[in-house]
Amino acid sequence: MVYIGLDLGGTKVSGALFLETNNILIQETSLLEGREGSDVAELVFSLCEKLLALGSIKSDDEKSIGICIPGIAYSKTGNVWAPNIPGWENYPLRDDLLRRFPRSRVIVESDRTCYILGEASQGVAKGCNNAIFMAVGTGIGAGILIDGRVLHGNSDIVGATGWMALKPPYTTDYDQCGCFESYASGTGIAIQARKLISLSPDYNGQLSGIQLENITAHEVFDALSNNDPVAIKVLETAIEMWGMASANFVSLFNPEMVVFGGGIFGPAAVFIDRIYQEAQKWAQPISIKQCRFAVTSLPNMAGLYGAGAIAIMNGKKSSDIK
Repeated sequence: MVYIGLDLGGTKVSGALFLETNNILIQETSLLEGREGSDVAELVFSLCEKLLALGSIKSDDEKSIGICIPGIAYSKTGNVWAPNIPGWENYPLRDDLLRRFPRSRVIVESDRTCYILGEASQGVAKGCNNAIFMAVGTGIGAGILIDGRVLHGNSDIVGATGWMALKPPYTTDYDQCGCFESYASGTGIAIQARKLISLSPDYNGQLSGIQLENITAHEVFDALSNNDPVAIKVLETAIEMWGMASANFVSLFNPEMVVFGGGIFGPAAVFIDRIYQEAQKWAQPISIKQCRFAVTSLPNMAGLYGAGAIAIMNGKKSSDIK
């Protein structure tokens, strides 16, 4: 059996041939360069074919392909919703891959599912059967591994963590992305900084030298290093919410580990001890003492290793390839 893992992001697709141990044999990357719809699928196919050629794999060799996508993978149909890729509102990715590579098994999973499987296979959560990956970037999502199985839910939307209700009362600001994400995602951190500045006419800190609409989470973290009061307030709130959200996960699922990743962790990695201290206030006391918080050890590779893991698991289920 040949194992292929593919990690599709907003700007590129990475792929690798994997050994059965989920170690990478050959790896390649291609840029999306503005492609949309079926052109993105063609790029994925081309990358697969390149990997097979580099590995001297014959066309009639049995293959198991796992692919990580930035959105929702519908397990019943194999279709995907990827909001950053135009034309992928309900794209039949699994069927397209099966048509192109007929002697294959294909499984498509969301990025948050692949992140936790990658960490449990080759990362900081290696060997864990109960672990959660909280991905904090533009948005916030979580991959949840319990008793060795990833949770999917009724319609494969498990882990939409940005919608956690953490700060009442409800406001219409939460309509688009939820409460948690409004404060503690990369986008949310920038929005909260802009709001606070607009409500503080006497503010003259580091962020005052930047046009309001150009303030991003990067500028907020940079201002924190100079003790900017807006940055301090915004990130104190984010730390509190990361801790509260983690506490909820710990109390509900009793994991061995909570792993933080995504672009914000990153610069927020220095807060991991403070996040754990905040979680201790809220979480079930026995569970939190048994749980370790850590930053991803695979900052750019968790998705690809997760794709490899699902290819290997799927390939081992049966040798019957249609």
